Amino acid sequence: MMLHLVNLLTAILLLLGAGFALVGSIGLARLPDIFTRLHGPTKASTLGVGAILLASILFFSAREGLTLHEFLVSLFLFLSAPVSAHLIARAAIHRRCKSICGAPEDP
Repeated sequence: MMLHLVNLLTAILLLLGAGFALVGSIGLARLPDIFTRLHGPTKASTLGVGAILLASILFFSAREGLTLHEFLVSLFLFLSAPVSAHLIARAAIHRRCKSICGAPEDP
């Protein structure tokens, strides 16, 4: 019975993660400018990959015991995504890229 519950929760987390990753990818492709495009991969896709990693942790911990590989991948993902988005936004401001809501002010 416990194994079926783990499989059900894993499937739910995988579907949830895939849905968020899909929405983030569509946002990256469809949003109009660089500043709005940053929200797709940094918000929705990060949450989607996080849910997929949580499903992996749940699935393999129930079968083989606690695994730490997914924790390390999650840590790297949640630390690197905001930093890279910040650097991309700063580069876009420096290059004076156009925004749909007007040009950002220089710092």
